[in-house]
Amino acid sequence: MQLFFQENITPPKITLDPIESKHLTRVLRKREGDIIHVTDGKGSIYECKLVDSNPKKSILQIISSEKVPADDYYIHLAIAPTKSPDRMEWMIEKITEIGFHELTLLSSMNSERSFLKTERLHKKMISACKQSLKFHTPKINQTTDLKEFFNNSDFEDFQKFIAYVDENHDHHLMDVAKPQANYLILIGPEGDFSPQEIEKAFEFNFKPVSLGKSRLRTETAGLAAVQMLQVLNR
Repeated sequence: MQLFFQENITPPKITLDPIESKHLTRVLRKREGDIIHVTDGKGSIYECKLVDSNPKKSILQIISSEKVPADDYYIHLAIAPTKSPDRMEWMIEKITEIGFHELTLLSSMNSERSFLKTERLHKKMISACKQSLKFHTPKINQTTDLKEFFNNSDFEDFQKFIAYVDENHDHHLMDVAKPQANYLILIGPEGDFSPQEIEKAFEFNFKPVSLGKSRLRTETAGLAAVQMLQVLNR
């Protein structure tokens, strides 16, 4: 299946945006009458017939639709952006393929970058969703100060973890997390969270966890955490 993405679908027809239309007609050379599959990123998948192959505004006739249920667990990764945007783009692509639900970019004491454009990350994520046949688009939040993030009251029913470098603790994420739950895991910058930030996390009931014996780069740690939680819920 080759999957296309279009927000705000209103049956019985779908009008693809210029980028998707060009890819459909100029790159894949689809013709009128061909069967096309489209998702709205909200769990719906539509089987359609191409009725107008305009490369700027292709029109599809919906034949049938199906609702794909959401996961019975939720992975929220809160991570400090890396200095290189390319490394974050690589991470967002890979964790989308593996499967996650929400990403928050954090500004912490040792952050290498305090701001990162989420529009490009969103585009990378949509592309990865189509490639890996994901029908629920993850949410990406703007950069948030860690102190403000701690005060967020939306995480009361989450299992909350903070991963940081500490040779003395051996609470591996796979051993501490429970399956079929909501997870919030914090990943710090290359310089790690400060001792004060770690202590503050404890005050807000975050549990310290290890991601293994190796010292991981920020984007690798984010990928590892998502993969571990997916394995836990396989």
